[in-house]
Amino acid sequence: MKLSACIITYNEEKNIRRCIKSIKPVADEIIVVDSFSKDGTRRICEEEGVKVIEHVFEGHIQQKNFAVSQAANDFVLSLDADEFLSEELANSIKLAKESGTHQAYSMNRLNGIAGRWIRSTDWYPDRKIRLWKKDIGKWGGYNPHDTVIVNRGTEVQHLAGNLMHDSYQNYQEMKQKALQYAKIFANANQHKKSSSTFKAIVKSIYTFIRNYFIKYGFINGMDGLVISYTNAYYTYHKYLMLKKLNQIR
Repeated sequence: MKLSACIITYNEEKNIRRCIKSIKPVADEIIVVDSFSKDGTRRICEEEGVKVIEHVFEGHIQQKNFAVSQAANDFVLSLDADEFLSEELANSIKLAKESGTHQAYSMNRLNGIAGRWIRSTDWYPDRKIRLWKKDIGKWGGYNPHDTVIVNRGTEVQHLAGNLMHDSYQNYQEMKQKALQYAKIFANANQHKKSSSTFKAIVKSIYTFIRNYFIKYGFINGMDGLVISYTNAYYTYHKYLMLKKLNQIR
């Protein structure tokens, strides 16, 4: 199996070198599609000897599919710049390359806040397909909650190890992103999904209970509490925003 790693970037000088270094042991080609970064992202990529393509950003899904289309190899590994492979996952990918038994592979994503890794709430195991044969799948879903969709009937093998994702640097950033993602959800689902104030309240309460109690958010102390609250906050606002948009004709 020959493997092309694809990364999209915009102002990722703090993260991109770590990402590239983690995939160098497994990738036969590394492609970075950059949306005209203003910082040192491109310089760092060039220092690491990877191929850089500048491309106008039209959305996460569109940009990631464009990056995949530039891959020279049949199999692609798609990462965000703030993600990197654990040593165990890198070894699992090496074994998958040697055996070549499947056309798609999934992995657990381990999310963190300021470098504190969270193994509870909806944040873990957060299973993702990120390695696949490019002619049997592509990026889909809705921005920015994109997901790899493979052809029906494709057998997906799960790999050992974690895809590390240092999601946020502080609680305030997490809350701001929650509002941003809620707005994107509402815009993407206007007149496609129903909503009401009652639905927003009930679903947000359930989201907190699921994250904090059912998915053991309490084991992560203050981080687990804030993540559970923020996930509920996101749920409440996405349905409230959707309700308002649905009233527009």
